[in-house]
Amino acid sequence: MIARVWHGWTKPDNADAYETLLRDEIFPGIGAKGVPGYKGIELLRRPLSDGDVEFVTIMWFDSIDAVREFAGEDYETAYVPEAARAVLDRFDAMSAHYEVRERQRL
Repeated sequence: MIARVWHGWTKPDNADAYETLLRDEIFPGIGAKGVPGYKGIELLRRPLSDGDVEFVTIMWFDSIDAVREFAGEDYETAYVPEAARAVLDRFDAMSAHYEVRERQRL
């Protein structure tokens, strides 16, 4: 299993709009691609002391080949649609990929 981790930051005034965009458009669009080996996505959000709001997405894939199927041969480049870029102040240009060594669920 591979976890694809990415960070984006926005101002508080744009945070709810960005979260809505993710839930209503971007995440369903990713699922609709039907990429074999894609296992879902998680969204984390937190306010920062400097006033910005940080978002983290964690996408789950069966293998690095499934990540390549989703993102292309240059799979480390972040997938950030134009609509998201419009409300983000900054974001990771690259996604980080981790081999999941242990995953426990209750």
